[in-house]
Amino acid sequence: MTEKNSYMGQLVFGLDIGTRSIVGTVGYKEDNRFVVVAQRVREHETRAMLDGQIHDIGKVSETIRQVKEELEEAIGRKLTDVCIAAAGRVLRTVNSHVEYPFGSDKEIASEDIYALTSSAVEKAYEEFLKQQTEEDMKFYCVGYSVVRFYLNGYPMGNLEGHKARTVGVDLIATFLPEDVVDGLYRAVELAGLKVANMTLEPIAAIQVAIPERFRMLNIALIDVGAGTSDISITNDGCIIAYGMIPIAGDALTEVIARHCLVDFATAEKIKRQAGETDEITYEDIMFLPQKIKSKEVLSVTAPVVEDMARQVADKIKELNGGKSVSAVFVVGGGGKLPGYTEAVARDLDIVPERVALRGEEVMQQIVFEEDIAKDSLLVTPIGICLNFYEQNNNFIFVSFNDRKVKIYDNNRLTVADAAMQAGFPNDGLFPARGKALQFTVNGRQRIVRGEVGEAAVISVNGQPADITTPIHENDIIRVEHSTAGKRAEVQLSELTDKEESLFLQVNGSKVELPRLISVNETFTTPDYSVAEGDMIEVLNYYPLQKLLQYMDLAADGMRNIYVNHELADADTKVYENFTVEIAEGNVQGESDIRGESDVREDVAAKAEPERMSYGGEGIADGTGEAADNENEIVTIVVLVNRQPVKLSGKSSYIYVDVFDQIDFDLSMQKGKSIITKLNGRPAQYMEPIHDGDAIEIYWQEN
Repeated sequence: MTEKNSYMGQLVFGLDIGTRSIVGTVGYKEDNRFVVVAQRVREHETRAMLDGQIHDIGKVSETIRQVKEELEEAIGRKLTDVCIAAAGRVLRTVNSHVEYPFGSDKEIASEDIYALTSSAVEKAYEEFLKQQTEEDMKFYCVGYSVVRFYLNGYPMGNLEGHKARTVGVDLIATFLPEDVVDGLYRAVELAGLKVANMTLEPIAAIQVAIPERFRMLNIALIDVGAGTSDISITNDGCIIAYGMIPIAGDALTEVIARHCLVDFATAEKIKRQAGETDEITYEDIMFLPQKIKSKEVLSVTAPVVEDMARQVADKIKELNGGKSVSAVFVVGGGGKLPGYTEAVARDLDIVPERVALRGEEVMQQIVFEEDIAKDSLLVTPIGICLNFYEQNNNFIFVSFNDRKVKIYDNNRLTVADAAMQAGFPNDGLFPARGKALQFTVNGRQRIVRGEVGEAAVISVNGQPADITTPIHENDIIRVEHSTAGKRAEVQLSELTDKEESLFLQVNGSKVELPRLISVNETFTTPDYSVAEGDMIEVLNYYPLQKLLQYMDLAADGMRNIYVNHELADADTKVYENFTVEIAEGNVQGESDIRGESDVREDVAAKAEPERMSYGGEGIADGTGEAADNENEIVTIVVLVNRQPVKLSGKSSYIYVDVFDQIDFDLSMQKGKSIITKLNGRPAQYMEPIHDGDAIEIYWQEN
């Protein structure tokens, strides 16, 4: 901003670009006061603006230039930078709530608060896109207001410096269409100025009209302009809502123009004089002199005033949760209409004294070096200047993958903000897992996740960066799409623990056998690669025929074989600790081909620890820890929401390790808070977990 030695502080130039006029203000902040050095007003010569939106950029730009030059002459300095505000005519707002858990007590730093509010803004933007119906219109997020913070679930004014396990925020994000923003910027640039800060008119008005010490009360502010009536609501120390109705002072002017048969400019003069004199003289479009009583003008406009009051009262109730407010402050020229404040009070069902114009009363800290009366018309122009000290927001341009992108600058922009504004897919920034593999083991659903892919490769001005890297005007950003990892693969040998054996008594000797595995009802070898949807059974028995095959004894019908002392056939199921007896004689009573001693030798040989080699990590139901003898790396399986989850690669595990292996989005609020349990009791994020533990993680409903 420009600066002059004779002034106490930095000069701020603000423009209130309204539907009927443009107000330019130059001043500076000194201690708790704002000193207005100079102020100039110019009305549009034609209806170059309608309902707060620029229709003729050239004519609006020329009026801005005239105001700028008059102010430059008054202060003796050139003006190059300017603060502006956009009307609430096409304003959209979205409320969002985000909570973030840290897992253990953590001291909250400013970076944590920024990350929290950024997440809430992103969530609001995603919700806004879902609600957006005007597919051909592009909107910008032009600011946000924090309603309240939360510390471990309790409301908190300022989080910084506190220790917390979880933090949260309620936030209002505001959006404007691209053509509104572009029109304002273009008009200012053609007048030889650069935008230093941009805010919204309702935000600027509340800056002056409702000081922070009053915001603990449930108060509504109405800024009645020419084309729109902008609304802000406060409660509990915060701004809780913004809104507007598309009707204001111009609606009255149009009624007068039709009644008196005059052009818009003449009707505007009649409207202003109606509250000042008993009779007004004017010339109609036939160039005939006419007279009208002020009482007649008020009678003609009364139905419109009543309609305006009813609409604004309904909108206030809607924004305030279906109920009235305690008081209403009114600013802007349209609020001076006779009967307006009384009608608003009546429609809100509050006493008339609690709906009042705010002018001099809220300007105790405003000092004018020129002879200017403190009036409700000046609230928004001065608020635009004061907002420069609060937010210092603006639009900047950056190059994103060779495409020029305009972003609303809140002085905390990152690569992620540019990617969002450029429409770069969110999943293109973060590595994705390969396709998961789903199958069943003994009737229980199992999922093996794919491998994690590579994160996006990001550079800013040719230097390596990430999504949190700050960005500035004209930065060159390049982002290479992240990749998905390798799809999940698993062999049967990885689903059965090496220690899972079956022990039998065969002719008095103990025999150890590996478990049999069937896939889709067919016995399969351990090196089989599991396919999607496979039904796997790890059997706890051996068919007698399979037992004999394993022992290299043919089931040729020449032997009498007993299972638990009962004659058995090839399909008899032999379970853990069953006894198997292979008799010496055959079924016809003839001598066996081999003697009993031969059979015993075979059995003894098979009794040696011979197992199928499964060679994988224990991730089947009921498996234990499998440790590497060299580095003590351990693999365990826990049940998360009744589904087995494998953890590997560490020597020990804590509760939060589970989040790396499950799909549980902490950034998307789906309830009041996150419930975490371990073996049926409340869990701590940093406590150890072990093989077989039962874990529950879910959102508690609001």
